[in-house]
Amino acid sequence: MALLRCISALSRRFYSAAASTGLRASLQNEIKAAMKNRDTNTSTILRSVMSEINSAEKASNDELSSSTIAGIVRKAIQRRTEAALKFSEASRADLAEKEHREADILSKFLPPLLSSADIDAHVKAIVDNLPAGTDLKKSSGFIFKEFYSRVDKSTVDPNLVKERTQNLVNARTML
Repeated sequence: MALLRCISALSRRFYSAAASTGLRASLQNEIKAAMKNRDTNTSTILRSVMSEINSAEKASNDELSSSTIAGIVRKAIQRRTEAALKFSEASRADLAEKEHREADILSKFLPPLLSSADIDAHVKAIVDNLPAGTDLKKSSGFIFKEFYSRVDKSTVDPNLVKERTQNLVNARTML
């Protein structure tokens, strides 16, 4: 058994060095590793996400960026988290636990999200660069546009960005 783990670790290193870097490549490498280890649960989960990625790619007729792929993975995690919540409400702890495990497996592939402090720093910098006398509530669309031009959309929670921006704008208008 220890020999299999060692071979698996070596094969992951070999494939990861040979394949291009990126989220798609890491998902494919993990699928290969799960199949070699006969981990049907992990390989099924990752294959379903790769299927969603391939479908989105075919629909757009272009290769997807890593941030778009990260968005697809985030949506898959969100679906599983919501399903786990519904199963918990229905007193099906076994199915809720299964959905949580699947979400944990997928979350390994995502880049870490920006913290509230980082989001605040970016938004404050954008607001400070606005001309004096600008109505902040009317220019919130510009603030969001500028924020997402500076930050990769896959590294932030859009709801948190909206909340932090509204809080900052409200605090600035009170002054």
